[in-house]
Amino acid sequence: MRKIETERIKKKVKELFLRANYHIGEDVLTALKEAREREVSEIGCSVLDMLIENYKIASEEEIAICQDTGLAVLYVELGQEVYILGGNFREAVNEGVKEAYREGYLRKSMVDDPVFARKNTGTNTPAIIYTDIVPGDKIKFMVTPKGFGSENMSALAMMKPADGPEGIKKFVVDTIKKAGPNPCPPTIVGVGIGGTADKALVIAKKALFRKIGEYHQDERYAQMEKEILEQINNLGIGPAGLGGRTTALAVNIEYTPTHIAGMPVAVNVCCHAARHAEGIL
Repeated sequence: MRKIETERIKKKVKELFLRANYHIGEDVLTALKEAREREVSEIGCSVLDMLIENYKIASEEEIAICQDTGLAVLYVELGQEVYILGGNFREAVNEGVKEAYREGYLRKSMVDDPVFARKNTGTNTPAIIYTDIVPGDKIKFMVTPKGFGSENMSALAMMKPADGPEGIKKFVVDTIKKAGPNPCPPTIVGVGIGGTADKALVIAKKALFRKIGEYHQDERYAQMEKEILEQINNLGIGPAGLGGRTTALAVNIEYTPTHIAGMPVAVNVCCHAARHAEGIL
């Protein structure tokens, strides 16, 4: 049994959310530069140049990549041999988020009552936390500040097994077409297939963490990712929705077993500011 203090959890969560808001992944930056070389639209090229410059400034000066610093979302793999000391795990995570957003001068966007009062909590908490109990004596954190221009474009379809791959491809492409410029393209598109309605949505968002350029290990799903990406980029939406060939940088599909009578399919979209960070205690 390995003991981990809540103070260390708080500090790690704080560190990861600051890193995610200030520094874009090298895979995203490389993908944008490659897209810039392929882009045929003059306006699209100009937008991509501005995005690349924005990321450089944010990283060098450690300021937020985007004004929407998102809701705090965490995927946590908690080792079953870990014993947490000094308090409550969830409270420690939320305290880390609170400190990151306060000390990093990041916009706080969480409201307590989603329908009536809609009063800002003032701390960007509570965080959205998904926890898996796994073998081992470590805690792995995967965090993302999820902006809502892209989150609002999420979609779920309770498809029939007979709809098959073609039905899935059409649903994903139609979702991005309907979204248009709203999710701040170029985007990364996460697709979750299987489980229940809620499970499909959870794995669709988690799929966004996969590095650009890495495809599904199953060649059938990898081929579907490539075909959907090509169809999306043929829509002509382009960078910032101003036209061009670069509407999405990647399509990442993940699946999980499901019931014989159904095939849930979820789409979760991430804007060009693919803000992710990972860390292990």
